[in-house]
Parts: sequence; structure tokens; C-alpha cells
Amino acid sequence: MTADFIYRYPTLYPGILVKRYKRFFADIELATGEVITAHCPNTGPMTGVSTPGSLVQVSQSDNPKRKLAYTWEMIQVTDTEPTWVGINTALPNQIIKLALEKRLFPQLGNYSQIRGEVGYGVDKGSRVDFVLTGSEADKPIYLEVKNTTWAKTPVALFPDTVTTRGQKHLRELIALLPSARAVMLYLINRGDCTHFAPGDSADPVYGELLREAYASGLEVLPMRFEVTPGGICYKGLAELIPSMSA
Repeated sequence: MTADFIYRYPTLYPGILVKRYKRFFADIELATGEVITAHCPNTGPMTGVSTPGSLVQVSQSDNPKRKLAYTWEMIQVTDTEPTWVGINTALPNQIIKLALEKRLFPQLGNYSQIRGEVGYGVDKGSRVDFVLTGSEADKPIYLEVKNTTWAKTPVALFPDTVTTRGQKHLRELIALLPSARAVMLYLINRGDCTHFAPGDSADPVYGELLREAYASGLEVLPMRFEVTPGGICYKGLAELIPSMSA
């Protein structure tokens, strides 16, 4: 139901993916038969979510200054059953901010202030996605968001490639403990996953660091979201597979 949408998409147009190339471009055949080139807002390898011939949805901008009028928003995968996967990496932080404002995550407890893109670490040289604060008696919460689209259904996996940036984020979050709460929130951008695990086959170093951080007190919150052409709904917390605590 639309009342459950935490985020509502603008008008979307269905099509079929012809090919994705040069990271930022995707040729898509619209339902009208027209083939357009859309902006691909995901620069990663998009493992399992960029198969030619798949159904996709695109949005259209009315900004005349844009080089590409269309933006690729989602793709349908059929790992077990047809499932829409959100691929627009500009959206996860917006969605999590809306969820934080609505206090949808009881795991985070009480907080009264939400700040985004806060400098931290050595000489404030890094930025964390969100810092949540409340009373002086409560520890501040440093929260990093990771968009998660790769899956071996029903397990969502992150990352889908080697990520030195992601490794750096884990090390920096570990350094905040125990004076602050450090949270890694994985936004599972598809509704067919009930569990979460690190993508060890893609980046074993990241997997080792995540387990180390988890054992040291990092809070790992894999959050499930269902994606539809109408909007995005929050579905609750996914389970960590047992090997996470190994």
C-alpha cells in the first residue's frame, strides 16, 4: 500500500536493458520501442543486477541542461522469483535519512539530533554518513550506510568487488569504539533477501575486517527494503548468518 512507502518514486517508464557500458551509460528499449541512453547512477560492477534483456524502470528529468534526460532506477531479477532491485546509488542515504526521521529503527534507541556528512577521524579528514546524538549521557552514534544489491538469495552480500574505501570505513569505525557507538547499516535494496553476510568471495579482506569490527563492538544492521515501481517499503532487520560471528 502506498501508505507504507518510505520513499515514493516519480513517474517511471518501463523498458528492457540492452546494455550497460562505460559505467555511467545504459541503453534501454522503452515500451514504446524507442531506444534511449539513460544515466547509470551506479559506478560499481553491479554483479547480478545488470543482465541484458532484464526489465528495468527509468525516471525522466525535465531539466533541459541535463545531457541524459533519463535515469536508470531499478532492474528486475529472477533469482528465485521476479524481484525489483534499486540501483540508483543517490537514493540510499535519502531513504535512511527519512527512516531516521521517522524513528523506524528501534535498534538505535533514542536520539534527538540527526546530522549528515560529519567529519571525523584523524584531523576530521573522513566523513561519516550520519551522526545521531541525544542527551549528554548517551554515546553519539556514528552510522555509515552501504547500498547492497548483490545476493545469493536469500542472502544479501556486501561488497560485490574489492573496496579499499569500505575497508577504510571499517577501520575508522573501529577506532571510535568504545567512546561512541559505531554502526554499519547495510541497505538491502531488494525484497527477496532475509539474511546478510559479507561478500567474502569478492573482497576477503573486507570480510575479515567486518568480523573483526563486529567482535570489537561494531553494530551491524542489515536493513531489508522492498522495491517496487511505486516506491520503497521498509521490511525490517535481516538476520546475520552464523559465520558473521566466527
